[in-house]
Amino acid sequence: MERENVVKSVARALDIIALVSASRTGLGVTEIAKGMDINKSSVFRTLATLEQYGYIEQHKETGRYRIGYAFLEVSSILLESLDVRSEAQAVLRQLEAETNEVVHLVVYDRGEVVYIEKLEGNETLRMHSKVGRRAPVHCTSVGKAILAHLPEAEVVDILERQGMPVHTVQTMTTKEAYLTELARVRQEGYALDLEENEPGIRCIASPVFDHQGSIAAAVSISGPTLRMTDERLDKLRKRMIKAGRDISKRLGWKTNSS
Repeated sequence: MERENVVKSVARALDIIALVSASRTGLGVTEIAKGMDINKSSVFRTLATLEQYGYIEQHKETGRYRIGYAFLEVSSILLESLDVRSEAQAVLRQLEAETNEVVHLVVYDRGEVVYIEKLEGNETLRMHSKVGRRAPVHCTSVGKAILAHLPEAEVVDILERQGMPVHTVQTMTTKEAYLTELARVRQEGYALDLEENEPGIRCIASPVFDHQGSIAAAVSISGPTLRMTDERLDKLRKRMIKAGRDISKRLGWKTNSS
């Protein structure tokens, strides 16, 4: 919609909100008027309306205006309503289109991961995974990506309760080796499953964080060893890290490195 077709009073209010929100110490009426190139009486009327609804507040001592607490209420409702599965769809479909491999989205639940989305890709691949099915955390890339961002004491408790049963000859079976691997995952931003859960299947995953910076899910790409070579996994590292960050941003996550 062209700017001249919008309701001018609403547009002015939104411009004032954007201007005020950019200042950590707040702005006075004169500063706002100069910044927007409109007269002070128009600014004051708009500010008074926004203040009445709690979206702008005036500091009693300095007289400067800043963002009001009504924004916290609205933003918290938005953030709590975000659904990781729906928010991740665009990123998952892009990964599927780019790689033609199986793409998974999982969440953690009671010592296991649960598949909440699976895109099949165009290549032939037989896997045990399906939406709603559970998988172990110790031998899956998604499990590693999630547990790498939980407290170590909690991880140890999970491993002791769930055990580390052998799935293939590549399955990691000691807590010491697993904790070392999780440290690498935290540092490098991605996790691998090198035929540790299913023979002939390799996976690469990255973590997904919510608006509070807590681990919310993990996203992965899976394929046969023939296609998921060391070279290809190396090339997919940055792409997977970006995918995890893109979904996290959709959930309200912010980071200085993004």
